[in-house]
Amino acid sequence: MALPREEREAFLAQPHVATLGVAAGEDRGPLLVPIWYGYEPGGSPWILTGAESRKIKLIKEAGSFSLLVQRTEPTPRYVSVEGPVAEITEPAAGVHRALAARYLSGEPLERYTAWAETQLDDHVVVRMRPAHWTGADLGSLG
Repeated sequence: MALPREEREAFLAQPHVATLGVAAGEDRGPLLVPIWYGYEPGGSPWILTGAESRKIKLIKEAGSFSLLVQRTEPTPRYVSVEGPVAEITEPAAGVHRALAARYLSGEPLERYTAWAETQLDDHVVVRMRPAHWTGADLGSLG
């Protein structure tokens, strides 16, 4: 059963690991990689990636990207969102911690934050302007 907008946005706002998809060239399928992301209902999905990474180079070339999140329990459900790049910016102070806090807590969060703040200083924030949504809860069919 297709998900209404409010349910799609609420599901995307949960801390799932997304699959990022971006066109990878004429003779290639899309680049698909797991990635942490940020999102609040009604806002712009965003990711962090290296300023010289293959991901950012392809995103800049394509001008758009997609995110897919899914679960299997308690019912199979997924949401995908795609759209053009809204902006690419330098990360604000604390952005690595803010993103990691969606996925980690306690000591693992502290260790990751300390590592990220020293090792991922070349990252940029990429925000999407959502243009197309798809989502369904396949468990609601029966």
